[in-house]
Amino acid sequence: MILWPRNWWPRTLGAQLIVVTAAAVLFSNAAVGVWFEMGRERLTQSAIDERVLDRAVSVSTLLAAMQAKSRDAAASTLSSGPWQFRLHHGKPRPPETMNDEETQLAAKVRALLPDNKRKEPVSVQVRAPDEVGDKSPSRRDRPSGDVMSITLPVVRGTQMEMTFFRPAPPGLPVELLVSAVAAMLAGSLAAAFIARRVARPLSELAASASEAARGGAASRVPEEGPVDVRRAAAAFNAMTDQVMRTLESQRQLLSAVGHDLRTPITALRINLEFIEDAELHDRLTKNLNELQELTEAVLSAARGVGGEQMRRIDLAALIESVCSDLEDLEKPVSWQLPAAAPYLCRSNEVRRAVRNLIENAIAYGKRAKVRLTESKEAYEVIVEDEGPGIAEADRARVFEPFVRLEESRSTETGGTGLGLTLVRAIAEGHGGSIALENRAEGGLRATLRLPREGTAV
Repeated sequence: MILWPRNWWPRTLGAQLIVVTAAAVLFSNAAVGVWFEMGRERLTQSAIDERVLDRAVSVSTLLAAMQAKSRDAAASTLSSGPWQFRLHHGKPRPPETMNDEETQLAAKVRALLPDNKRKEPVSVQVRAPDEVGDKSPSRRDRPSGDVMSITLPVVRGTQMEMTFFRPAPPGLPVELLVSAVAAMLAGSLAAAFIARRVARPLSELAASASEAARGGAASRVPEEGPVDVRRAAAAFNAMTDQVMRTLESQRQLLSAVGHDLRTPITALRINLEFIEDAELHDRLTKNLNELQELTEAVLSAARGVGGEQMRRIDLAALIESVCSDLEDLEKPVSWQLPAAAPYLCRSNEVRRAVRNLIENAIAYGKRAKVRLTESKEAYEVIVEDEGPGIAEADRARVFEPFVRLEESRSTETGGTGLGLTLVRAIAEGHGGSIALENRAEGGLRATLRLPREGTAV
C-alpha cells in the first residue's frame, strides 16, 4: 500500500496549473508513444515475417534446382547470422501442432510455393529463445527475440528446415523521449505564463480581502490579467469603495449623534442641581446615569471596529494587563498565559472585547478563569466561569443587541445587553469568531478566536 504525504499537492493556483499541464503533456505523450510503438512494432514484425517467408521459399526453390550432392553444402554456406538452413533426407517429418499465428504463417508459405508443392506438408513454429536447443549461432551471439522455424519441401524425399532468430523489439527511440521532454517543458512554460497572469491578480485580491476581513483598509487590486479576473478585481474595488464610504458616513453620523446626545444630558444634569427634593433628585440622577451609560454603550458598539489603526502588540501582555486591573478592583479573576504572543490587531478593541468577556464571567459566573492558547493558525482567548451556563436555545440570541437573559432590565443586574454584541463585532472585524459552550463540570466557556496575520478569511 502506497502512502502519499498529505502535503504533496501544491497549494497555489500557479503551481497547480503548472503541475496539471506538465502531467497532461507527459501522459498524453506517453500514450501517443506507446500507441506509436505498438503500431510500429506490429508493422515491423509483419514486414520481417514476410521477408522470412519469402526467403525460405526462395532458398527452397534454389536448392531444388541444384544437384543433389551440392545441396547440403549450399545450405551450410547460406547459413549465416540469424539465418540457419538444414536439410532432412528420407521420409518427411510429421508436422508439429501449430497455433493460430503459426497456421496463418504456414498458409502464406504454402501460397508462395510452386503449384506442384502446395500439397506437401509445411510447418511453422515460433518459440521463445529458452525453448530452442543448442543450434548455431551460439546462445551467446543469438538475438534475444523469438525463434521462427519453417519446414517445407525441397524435392521428393528432402525437406528444408530454416531457423530464423527474430531480433528483439527495439527500445523507445531517443527522438520520442526528446520530443516528449521538449513538449512538457514548453507546456510548463506556457502554463507558468498563464498562471502568472491569472494567479498574481487573484493573490493580490485574496490578500486585500483578507486585510478587509481583519478590519483593515483594503488596498485597491490592480485590474489586470484575463477579462474574468479584471472584472472580479473591478467589482472588488467598487465594493470596497462603497463599504468604506458607508463606514465613513456611519462614523460621522454616530459622532454627530453622540455629540447631540451628550449636550442635553449635560444640560439635564445641570438642571438637576436646582431640584430640592432629595428623593426625586436621586431618582432622576439614576435615570440620567443609565441613559448616559446606554448612550456610550450604543456608540461604542456601533463604532465597534475599524476606527483604530492596526499595530503589533503582545497579546499575552494585553490580557495580563486587563486581568491585573480587575484584580486591583478586587474582582475574582485568575489567568494562565504564555510568555509572549505577538499579534497584529487594533489593541484597544481587543482589550475591550477581552474585558467584556471577563466582566460577564464575573457578573454571571462568580469568578473568571482566563487562558490564552495558540496554534499555527490562530490565538484563542478562553474565559471560563462557575455560573449556571446558558441554555442552548439562548446561545445565539445573547449576541443580539439589547438582549439580556436577566429579565429585570436593570443595568445593575443585567447591564445594557451590548457587551457580547460588541465582542462579536470586534472578533469578526479581526477575521475571528466568538463561541459559547457550557462546561461539563458546570459553568460557561467563552472562546474568542483571533486568526494570526495572513490566515484571516
